[in-house]
Amino acid sequence: MSDAPRKSRSFERKIPPGDSLPRLVCTDCGFIYYENPKLVVGSVCEWSDRLLLCRRSIEPRSGFWTIPAGYLELNETTEAGACREAWEEARARIEIDALLAVYNVPHISQVQIMYRARLLNPEVEAADETSEVRLFSWEEIPWGDLAFPSVEWALQHFRQVRGKSNFTVFTKTHGTQ
Repeated sequence: MSDAPRKSRSFERKIPPGDSLPRLVCTDCGFIYYENPKLVVGSVCEWSDRLLLCRRSIEPRSGFWTIPAGYLELNETTEAGACREAWEEARARIEIDALLAVYNVPHISQVQIMYRARLLNPEVEAADETSEVRLFSWEEIPWGDLAFPSVEWALQHFRQVRGKSNFTVFTKTHGTQ
């Protein structure tokens, strides 16, 4: 609730007039605080048939491998957010090629938007949120040490469309095949 207006003293969860879902409503002024899913943006980044992975140094899943991804910031496009995350996690400069997939993860209120991207050069290094970065061939990917299911989904979806200029964006809801 840290995003809630500070002028308010208290909120109660109730169904506001004209709505159908319980919301946080300020008991002082009637302001409705809408809680919405978090947007995660990321990219599968390739350099010469090798894929960029970052070993997380923060929770959740510290020590496990991921693609560069994180929460979208206010006033940021999804493409810009994916580029920023690649820089923040791996000091990687990337060029977005195409939208790869949209993953719905309702049990944690996330929507993950993943892109296919090219590294502009192979010089990458660990940054504040990572302990190690590496370019992996497909055979070298540490499948048993991936941080999240969506990392595996994105890598698999990337492999299916690698080299294709025209493809259907993948969609997946966690808990479905």
